[in-house]
Amino acid sequence: MSHAHENPMLADRSLGLADPSLYLISSILIAGNVILPILVHRIPMGGPALMPIFFFTLIAGWEFGLSAAMFTATLSPLISHGLTGMPQTSVLTGVILSSVALGAVAAAISRRCSRTSVFFLALAVLVHQALVTSMACLTMGAIPALHGLAFRVPGILIQILGGWAALRLLEGLRAPRVRP
Repeated sequence: MSHAHENPMLADRSLGLADPSLYLISSILIAGNVILPILVHRIPMGGPALMPIFFFTLIAGWEFGLSAAMFTATLSPLISHGLTGMPQTSVLTGVILSSVALGAVAAAISRRCSRTSVFFLALAVLVHQALVTSMACLTMGAIPALHGLAFRVPGILIQILGGWAALRLLEGLRAPRVRP
């Protein structure tokens, strides 16, 4: 879904299961969600703080809809685990569920927006973090859950600002070129 332009050709980029583009675009986004964590995990505690495995799931849900988000959210952690052992088996299910939640929230919010804005993208990321933190409160308690949230602030900011920049770039690539 490209939201920044009123051009009807760009009005709905949500991809359905019958659309061959879904599988190509999802494959590219999944590759991003596998490669980015490999790079980020070179930084000590980079994975947990920066949450790289969620970045392209956010883009998938926001720009290409629920189907692309679900493929990206479920297959990225599984493929990454198979290739690199990350995420670890003990957290794999939780990462998949969290990723599915982010993709669904991003798809739902973006469908109601007339254009991509940093505010609404932040809303999607923050709703996801509220869900993650709520679940952590139930399993670990409030103090560890809030410490975890504070630890993830750099990743939250990267998702919001980097996601917004990536989405704007995608919109620019699809914008009709005007020749003088």
